[in-house]
Amino acid sequence: MGVSVSCPRCGGSVRPPDMMHTEWRCDVDGAVLPLHVPVHIGPEIVDAVRGRMSATDKTAPLWCPWPLPPGWTVTGVAWVGDERDGVRGSVVACSGPAPLHGGPADLLIVAEEPGVGLGTRLAGIPGPDPGPFVESELNGTPHAKVRAAGWPASLWAVKSAEDRCAHVGEAKGCWLYLIAWPAGAGYLLAEDLTLVDLVDTLPGQLVYGAPSPYLHGAV
Repeated sequence: MGVSVSCPRCGGSVRPPDMMHTEWRCDVDGAVLPLHVPVHIGPEIVDAVRGRMSATDKTAPLWCPWPLPPGWTVTGVAWVGDERDGVRGSVVACSGPAPLHGGPADLLIVAEEPGVGLGTRLAGIPGPDPGPFVESELNGTPHAKVRAAGWPASLWAVKSAEDRCAHVGEAKGCWLYLIAWPAGAGYLLAEDLTLVDLVDTLPGQLVYGAPSPYLHGAV
């Protein structure tokens, strides 16, 4: 399985541990857990990632919409972590027709522990966590809701880059981000979107598409 390795916070290159450092390091962000992105996508790739994540005592969920919206496919998976610290973050990419105006649309579902920084980078907001962008909203009415592993999860919109929309909430003790391109594709959240944790449940009818550019640097 070909895998690219990079910094989850900036997308830059990282150096593995050596005699001087016990952690992976990025020239911009310092000590980080590396982001691993398989070059290809398919059932064998998802199965390998699930096996890696389930083999550690410390793992984030691997959220995927199920059932997939009509015409949508799974276009990528990735994880953040290493052998010492386990898997602290993950992302699943999906692609399909935009719900309102047609044309292509992409959705990334990120699960991560605080401080990982992948979700904020993909959403186009600064910092390693979304706290400053959602704290003022937490006591108000959620902007969207999904079901994650059978439980309701509230989501709040955050001020993301103009070419996308991003919602953030919490599920299974991790931040939950749903980030969609173009911005109008966020209308998917107006539908009854249900997420399953692929670490626990792998639907046999998943359909796979071409690898998502948003997992390979196009953010």
